[in-house]
Amino acid sequence: MGMPLELNTMIVTKGNEKRINSNDFSLIKSGYRLYPMDIPIDIRKTKHGESIGTAVIKQVVWEKESTKITYELTSLHSVN
Repeated sequence: MGMPLELNTMIVTKGNEKRINSNDFSLIKSGYRLYPMDIPIDIRKTKHGESIGTAVIKQVVWEKESTKITYELTSLHSVN
């Protein structure tokens, strides 16, 4: 039996991110997702929304049919 896996090239938060410290955040997404690590990628609030910044993913954890990512915000385009 196969495992469904989604490849993501940007972080879509939908406002669900949690701040760990000043520039580090965590986000839990449903399903198993694969993200590029240690390279800058866009952050967006919605899939088709504007880019709000850039982040570098530091950790990806798969468990219980969900994906938890930890990322460092490297630039912010707007405060809104």
